[in-house]
Order: sequence, then C-alpha cells, then structure tokens
Amino acid sequence: MSKVSQLEPKSVFHFFEEICEIPHGSGNVEKISSYLVDFAKERNLAYFQDELKNVVIIKEATAGYEKEEPVILQGHMDMVAVKKPDCAKDMTKEGLDLDVDGDYLLARGTSLGGDDGIAVAYGLALLDSESIAHPRLEVVITVDEETGMEGANGIDLSMCRGRRMLNLDNEEEGVLLTSCAGGARVHGRLPVETEEKQGCRLLIEIGGLTGGHSGAEIDKGRANAICLLGRLMHFCRKKGDVRFMSVEGGSADNAIPSASRAELFAEQDNCADLEDSLGQLEKILQREYTVTDSGIRIRVLEKGQGEWEVFTEESTKKAEMLLFMMPNGIQSMSADISGLVQTSLNLGILRTEGREVELDYSVRSSVMSEKEMIIDKVCLLLESQGGKWDISGDYPAWEFKQNSPLREKMVKVYEEMYGKSPRIEAIHAGLECGILAGKLPGLDCVSIGPDMKDIHTPEERLSISSTKRVWDYVLEILKKKEN
Repeated sequence: MSKVSQLEPKSVFHFFEEICEIPHGSGNVEKISSYLVDFAKERNLAYFQDELKNVVIIKEATAGYEKEEPVILQGHMDMVAVKKPDCAKDMTKEGLDLDVDGDYLLARGTSLGGDDGIAVAYGLALLDSESIAHPRLEVVITVDEETGMEGANGIDLSMCRGRRMLNLDNEEEGVLLTSCAGGARVHGRLPVETEEKQGCRLLIEIGGLTGGHSGAEIDKGRANAICLLGRLMHFCRKKGDVRFMSVEGGSADNAIPSASRAELFAEQDNCADLEDSLGQLEKILQREYTVTDSGIRIRVLEKGQGEWEVFTEESTKKAEMLLFMMPNGIQSMSADISGLVQTSLNLGILRTEGREVELDYSVRSSVMSEKEMIIDKVCLLLESQGGKWDISGDYPAWEFKQNSPLREKMVKVYEEMYGKSPRIEAIHAGLECGILAGKLPGLDCVSIGPDMKDIHTPEERLSISSTKRVWDYVLEILKKKEN
C-alpha cells in the first residue's frame, strides 16, 4: 500500500495518484483524456469529449438540491513536465514517482503536476462520491492550458447550464482570485550560418537556479538561465573570439528556466582564457544572486580539440544580441493594486534546430495595450536580427466582476468555517476564467486551491493539510443552499 493512498482526503489523493501514473505533460494528453472518459463511463455519468480531448463530465444534483444553481468545477489536465538534469525518467512515457516529505507531496526528480492535477482529483472525487450533497455538477477539464490555453479557446460549453464556476487552479489557500492577466506566446526563429573552424569545443551548463512559475513568481527576482547565456557570451567575447555552436534551455515558455546549455568554440590560443572567463562570471553571478539563486553554477561538461562546425561571427553576434538585449522579467507594476505585476516577459525555451535558433517567449499583462506593446517589442528585436516570429495562445485578461453572488457566498462560508475573511486578490499568472467567461455570458467565477510551492519546477510541493482544508471548504460551498 502506497504512502499516498493513506493521505486524507483519501478519495482525492486516490485519484491524484492515478492521474500521476499517466504521463500528461502539455501536448501529451490523449491518455489522460481517455482515462477521464473511462471514469465517466464506469459511473454512467454524462460526458463530452471533443477533438482537442477536452472533457466535460456532468452529475445531476443530489436529493434536495435540484433547484439550486448548477456549479461548474474547472481545471486543466496537462502539467508542465520538467525534471532534474540527472533524472533519467522519460516523462512522455512514464508516470511520476510520488513521495511524502512531512506535510508535502512531491515527485522524485520531476515536477509534480499539482498544477493542475489536484483540480482534476477534486473533481473526480466529487463525481465519484455517493454521499456528498451538491447541486448539478459540471466538471470541465481542459487540455494544454500550460502552453497557451488552447483547450479553453477551443472548447464548446453549450452543454453547461451553470453560471457559477469554481476554478481550482490557484496555488494559495485562503485567497479568492477574482481576476488575472491575459497573455500570449511569441515563437521566434533566428536563421544562423555556420563555418568550419579548428580549435577548442566546450559544452557548458548554467545550472542550479531556482526557476519557478513565470506568472506567480516573476516578482521574486530570480535569474533566467537562458538570458544568462547571452550575458555569458557577451562577457566572454569581450576578451576574445568565442562562437556559439548550439544553445538550449528551458522546457516551457511559462516557466523561468533553471538551467541552460551551450556548445562554445574558441581558437586554441583562447581556450584557457575562455575557461578563465567562465570561472570569473560564475563568481560574479553567485554574488549577485546569493539570495534568489544560491546554487547557481557554470560547469564545463565536455571539452575537446578538433575541427568543428560553428556559428559564423555574424550569426553569433545576432544570437548574443537577442539573448543579452531582449527585455525579460517585470516590465511594469500596477498603479491600481499595490504589489501586483501588470506586465511581464519570460524567455522560457531556447533550442537549436538545424540552421535556426528557436526562442519561445511568454508575454503577460492585465492591460491589453501593454501586452500588444511588449509583443511588438519582441517581434521588432527579432526582426532587427533577421529573425522571424509567430504568435499563438493569445488569451484575454479575466476582469474583476463587481457584482458576484458566488464571491459573496464563498466569503461567508470561509468566515463561518475559519472565523476570518479570505483575501480577495488579482494574480499575474494566467487562468482560463477570462476565456470561459466569453463562452458563458454572465459567468460568475472565483479561483481557489491548496498551497503549493515551486510549481513548474522539479522542486514542486503540494501541502497535504492544505489540500484537506480546501476540500472541506469546497464541500461546504456546495452544501450551502442559495434558494
């Protein structure tokens, strides 16, 4: 019997464990979607599965709740699948290795996918129960939220009668989220030319960074491992001719990359100087990021002599320019809400594909004009270096609703349970609420969830006790009648 199966609430953690046995990184959701359909079939529940693999499961109201407003419970089935550099797990084919550390559930060597597996587990536990009192439940589980909210954009919700929605994609207990930023992804492509040169090849890695969620944790001042590659190249090239051979880093545009790699070339006479420069820069970065990224390091993984295919001087300069000069992180703060990031930019993925360097940026803003301005800035900088670009996953901000009976009810229930008021906040991270509100006119929505740490990283943790408290809170919200 596993440790996880003994955790409370048992039904929630039972389904969470089953979900974790199925690979479900973004873009790899067919199996998890089929699992959800099979779940509905086994319980004779009405369900809908579309071509994108979004799933909606419906359970009618229990006795005495037939006249209550239906409630939509919403989350997404995909996770950001990242792992530690020394982890051999193939996350496209293998499930997670769950473990318990005190009050926290984690996955050894990989991200946990509490964002948003816990929402799915909550929904399945409710649908599975024969004893929980509730109105009609409409559980909406979307695909590929983490890569641009494509599921929410494409889903048909005409089968849903509810106009009250609990989004279960928040990562802080006691906070009722009522609005969020909009966003988009910019995929850049920089053509590069190469030439043959004789000299020294170094495979280097920038690692040990904290990483994190590019929305919720963009305000922490953490280093971006991909951007640091640009700084590294600029630092080294001030002391001699150094070329890129290849670059890579990050795994998701909405995650702050914690590691990056590059193949560097230097002529034989400059090889020792290059290694010396790497050591100097490592010390500089360790001083600068001693608080946010105390484990930062620059390592030489491989070194060799020979004839190599390397970027030309011009192509190296162009890649250096984009990595070093592109803005990153917070771009503006809200003037209306103290401490709220208004607009940000994150370079989340870098790769070399043939004769191109590919760069994926996540743009977020609660102000549409600023979002468009940052997108224009990224595209213009790409264009200035001969690059190309395309935009995808554009989603609107979720605007605050002044009149919200659901929010009022949830505040009242929280105060009755805990003797204090919950915090009502906006968030810079993206949620699907704005998109779904556009499909369901009059939708009243609040986002909640249990405490999580370091989401979108291999250090991700889900609080067990918080999961139980939020579960109890959801049950009370469903139990409390409005009519």
